[in-house]
Amino acid sequence: METLNGILERIVYENPDTGYTVGRLSARGYPELVTVVGNLVSVNAGESLLLNGEWVINPKYGPQFQIEKYETVQPATILGIRRYLGSGLIKGIGPKMATRIVDQFGMDTIDIIEQEPENLALVPGIGKKRVKLIQKAWEEQREIKNVMIFLQAHNVSTSHATKIYKTYKNDSIQIVTENPYRLADEIYGIGFVTADTIAQKLGFDKDAPQRLQAGIKYVLSQKADAGHVFQHYPELIEACESILDQEPEAIEKNILKLTEREEIILFGDGTLVEPDADGIISDESLNYIEIIDDPEEETSETNSNLLEKSAVYLAPFYYAEMGVVNQFQRLFSYRKKNPIQLNITAVLSGLEDEMNIEFASQQRYAIHTAFEESAMILTGGPGTGKTTTTIGILRCYETIGKRIALAAPTGRAAKRLSETTGREAKTIHRLLEYSPHTNGFTRNLQNPLDADVIIIDEMSMVDIVLMNRLMQAIPSDATIILIGDTDQLPSVGAGNVLKHLIASRSIRVVTLTEIFRQAQQSMIVTNAHLINTGEFPELSGPPDRNFFFIQEEDPDAGVEIISTLIAERLPKTFGYHPIDDIQLLCPMRKGTLGVENLNKHLQDLLNPNAEQAIRRWQTYRVGDKVMQVRNNYAYDVYNGDIGRIADIDELNKIMMIRFPDKLVDYDMADLNELVLAYATTIHKAQGSEYPVVVMPLHTQHYIMLQRNLLYTGITRAKEKVVIVGSKQALEICIRNNQVMWRNSYLAQRLQNALRPFELQSI
Repeated sequence: METLNGILERIVYENPDTGYTVGRLSARGYPELVTVVGNLVSVNAGESLLLNGEWVINPKYGPQFQIEKYETVQPATILGIRRYLGSGLIKGIGPKMATRIVDQFGMDTIDIIEQEPENLALVPGIGKKRVKLIQKAWEEQREIKNVMIFLQAHNVSTSHATKIYKTYKNDSIQIVTENPYRLADEIYGIGFVTADTIAQKLGFDKDAPQRLQAGIKYVLSQKADAGHVFQHYPELIEACESILDQEPEAIEKNILKLTEREEIILFGDGTLVEPDADGIISDESLNYIEIIDDPEEETSETNSNLLEKSAVYLAPFYYAEMGVVNQFQRLFSYRKKNPIQLNITAVLSGLEDEMNIEFASQQRYAIHTAFEESAMILTGGPGTGKTTTTIGILRCYETIGKRIALAAPTGRAAKRLSETTGREAKTIHRLLEYSPHTNGFTRNLQNPLDADVIIIDEMSMVDIVLMNRLMQAIPSDATIILIGDTDQLPSVGAGNVLKHLIASRSIRVVTLTEIFRQAQQSMIVTNAHLINTGEFPELSGPPDRNFFFIQEEDPDAGVEIISTLIAERLPKTFGYHPIDDIQLLCPMRKGTLGVENLNKHLQDLLNPNAEQAIRRWQTYRVGDKVMQVRNNYAYDVYNGDIGRIADIDELNKIMMIRFPDKLVDYDMADLNELVLAYATTIHKAQGSEYPVVVMPLHTQHYIMLQRNLLYTGITRAKEKVVIVGSKQALEICIRNNQVMWRNSYLAQRLQNALRPFELQSI
């Protein structure tokens, strides 16, 4: 094994998930920069490194030094110290400030920062506040180096190691050593596989209870990520056997251990009965059997038979499903005892006169229902008058002095609801006053919302956990109105709440079917309904139509057509802004016509010359369009929110993102929560609306081509849709209406609990 000693001049490439880095090293004894490759954890350009490894010849790039081990060393020259401090290693110190500090203290600079940081105030331009910032950053960097070196030995990536340190601080090494499986539960982005790799390096046995129990929860969480609220017991055992390489008996024993701690819940006979074509669930399917609670009887034949038929829940999903049912039962019980006494016909007639409008019969029925029931679902496709009906309900309630709250799952959906109603609308999290400090909602069963009517739009996006939180905050004397389109894609989170609420036939449903004359003139609306009924859309028409299809079988040519459409044709012909008004929606992330490739292509095309940029695993430029990909309550931004990069402060490690309603300072350690958003998946566009939607549709997207995906994509457009691709892919989408059923007992539980009210779907 050979040794190299030198200064890392620059980082050419860094993968945050693997830690793999390509760098250029100014090595002692070598006249030119040396290319080094390997895992360099938490290393910045400008640092002095001692590398152990061997030389290899890359067929494309030539000689490279393959790193096996490394350590950082303090720089031994004035130049080295200056470059080390100015590398961006320490918040508050850039190249200019580093020069001033080194000019002041020379070779004693590192000792001054370590032992006498207050003397930094002697440097021109450094005040007491900056001294404290530098001191804190230096200490954090020193500690994180220790953590990084430890984790590096156990194959932990740079991004994961940073998250571990941010979560546990100086306790990181102790916690990881004692139980690395905690990482999978407590840190976003670190799953069981990563935690298990660390554990194996630390010497944990493959049959250790911590491992088996973490693996069981991992399998259940994977099912939840796929939309399922629970997993059938035999399927859980089979999946755990495959992942954990253990016998069923060991897995069953640890399942019961988890039930003792109520981390998972076993329930029922496990037979999931789907509704029939009309959404009806037969009474015969509603026979529940609670599992025996005594874990000592785990070998009994009775318990074994019950286990074989059980549904297995992660505890939060079980309590969420039960909670939704209990809260609906609470609302319905109150309304039955205290019906609203009101002549709604007279109120509605007065509103029609005031608005100079005549509601259609279905709309009138919906408004009446909104006053008769404590809960109601309003559904229907585009152009059927959901917005007008919602405004009618809202105005009627306002006429009698009721307090109304409007909300939607995402910021963009809430903004659209606000625009269409002329009233303030919030995200559900803001409505419930989520507090990142307590990791909970301020509005709950003990502190309900100050509202008489709560209207929730885009209900297809709401998962079972959020629905439970929402229902807990509804006052007993309030009315909740749920609006959505079940033909769109279901929620990203577990459950298919809107579909299952309707399938229960326990909550009044009003389905609007009449397409109004104005909407009939829109090819977007008419084609959406054609697609939804399994018919081929109309692709031709007058030049001023709002739905276009461009035939192109070759994916590479499709990229060029899409680029020209977004950068030139649509802006020049119709005046659209290529970034703010046009959204590219893709069925998949991978492939030539996938999100990742098209984002890079469009970034270079639409934002090529930004002055400031970060180039690591992803290039970010000032002006880039970016999307938040998980809920971050500390920043008050949520999955699917889109903004533009306003500024990049490399000195203080901050990226400023301007969202429609605020400017957010992102710590650069959180940039893994952001992705470029010139292109995004159709799933991520749920609840959003854009002036123009451009959509590639090709047979290379085969595994994702479904009717509800296409329907959701085109209904995101307000003004124009352009599909680029093949008619064969379009036909596959329309034919494929096999929507995967999601495991949930919500419909059955509601039917059991609310059957006494004998409500019928309309």
